[in-house]
Amino acid sequence: MNPAKVFLLTLTAMVAFASNSLLCRLALKQTGIDAASFTCIRIVSGAIVLWLIVKLRPAAAPVGASLTTSRKDRRPLQGNWPSAIALFTYAAAFSFAYISLPAGTGALLLFGAVQATMILWGLRKGERLHSLQIVGLLLAGAGLVVLLFPGLSAPPVGGSILMLGAGVAWGIYSLRGKRGGDPTAATAGNFVRAVPLAIALSIILLTSARLDRAGIEYAVVSGSITSGLGYVIWYSALPGLKAAGAATVQLSVPVLTAAGGILLLGENLTWRLLLAALLVLGGIALVVIDRQPTRPQ
Repeated sequence: MNPAKVFLLTLTAMVAFASNSLLCRLALKQTGIDAASFTCIRIVSGAIVLWLIVKLRPAAAPVGASLTTSRKDRRPLQGNWPSAIALFTYAAAFSFAYISLPAGTGALLLFGAVQATMILWGLRKGERLHSLQIVGLLLAGAGLVVLLFPGLSAPPVGGSILMLGAGVAWGIYSLRGKRGGDPTAATAGNFVRAVPLAIALSIILLTSARLDRAGIEYAVVSGSITSGLGYVIWYSALPGLKAAGAATVQLSVPVLTAAGGILLLGENLTWRLLLAALLVLGGIALVVIDRQPTRPQ
């Protein structure tokens, strides 16, 4: 793949992922929509767009198969219920966390929890850390302690716990997604399965439901474009990235989110957030950069 194309696709995907945090925080801070409705609209919008992408793209027919047989045997949606539950848990906890968390802080907690979940799972499966990786893991842990340590600039405890939970759920979803298959079709199937869960959440919290036009628009954009299309763009870029590059490029998401929060939402860049970001992102970079080349490609 052309390096310039890989760079453009990767940059677009990272901006889309960062935009998810910005759109959610913007909707819950400056519009009247509630977190459950935002989650439901986001998941439904993403499911519709991904389902259309999978349905409309050309299907690869087996050699010698007739067109009729190819269409009959086509199974466009993949995925499974455990992954869909993890996806829904991430999306719901993500939305409720952003009721109180600044965009940059939320993205840092989310990203740190995602990577920690995946690293700890690797250790459980028998992976071994080198000395530099151990240093990186300790630095990342220290960064989260710095960020969450009680003080005037510490983020709210409830929102922080929810975002860490969202990160664990997304880490589980990502680990399950490594089992193979068509990633776009699997993501579409998981989004479709998550729709009834999101609707059920909205029904349970119906008495606190609030909707307005701007909030609905932000949720639709988050689901259809920055989530649905963002995932498709990311999967298109992955074949052109080495394993280490695919892992470390995601370090840019909290940085992009924090910058967007400052420029677009008027959020402050505190020394606590800056120091925590350097420790967490730098520590995780040491772990993934040193780990990935030793794994089979």
